[in-house]
Amino acid sequence: MDTGKLSTVSSDASIEHVVEIIRRDGGVIISDFLSAPTLQSLAEELEPYLNATPCGADPYFAGAQTRRVGRIIARSDTAVEVALNPLFIESARQILQTPTHVWVGTDRVAIEPDIQLSITQAIQIGPGQGRQPLHRDDATSLWRHPQYGREARLQIMLAISDFTEENGATRVIPGSHHWDDDRMPTQEETVAAEMKAGSALLWLGSVYHGGGSNRSAYPRTGLTMAYDLAFLRLEENHFLSIPLERVRQLPSQMQRLLGWSASSTLLGWVEIDGQMRDPQELLGMATFQQPGNGF
Repeated sequence: MDTGKLSTVSSDASIEHVVEIIRRDGGVIISDFLSAPTLQSLAEELEPYLNATPCGADPYFAGAQTRRVGRIIARSDTAVEVALNPLFIESARQILQTPTHVWVGTDRVAIEPDIQLSITQAIQIGPGQGRQPLHRDDATSLWRHPQYGREARLQIMLAISDFTEENGATRVIPGSHHWDDDRMPTQEETVAAEMKAGSALLWLGSVYHGGGSNRSAYPRTGLTMAYDLAFLRLEENHFLSIPLERVRQLPSQMQRLLGWSASSTLLGWVEIDGQMRDPQELLGMATFQQPGNGF
């Protein structure tokens, strides 16, 4: 069903309620996702990188008046809190970790896919930036709709500044996660995800969306992250962009979500002394050095 609007819930909403709305509409706004002090810490950690980053050279998609900063987990402790916020990660688990039944010899077993943190990016849309073309983010994995029968991604856009119609709030087509791949999206079908700083939009990778046009005199700043199915390739290459020393400082759960783990289907194992082992063991080895780590 196409709802034509985005619902807003408070940060004390249950995960089940958040997931119910996302399944119905394709996305939901969570007000006061971060406390004011936490939001301030996040903004202060990201500001130097945004200020030092030039606008993009691509006027069509990335935006010629837009700054984009990656490697967020390497650069911000507060961003780790955002990634591990239960409303985000547990909603992702409920939506993405649908078990699949497979045969292993004579046994038919249910295997639950893992999830991974696929992309982290601070995005600042400057004055004069036009609307971004509408797209589905699961297109990075050439996901098809509705043939696969499962979602590939749950994404968040955290408002670091207020998001308004005038300053380029993310535009979303509620209900478009139900569309097949033949239907073309139009800007007339979109709604602006207007929200106060500290609030967040959660949406499915199958939902058509795009950055809005900034007709104001001030930049619009947000932080986006996405959880993907762990058997898909990461959108952002954390193995090269996050120094090993930083990875070792992170909580084990965050390390695993960045890909430093072997999945339930054995993807990602490493050989240690002739055995297929979990990469977590490497992080505990003082002599292990990350190949090609030039950061």
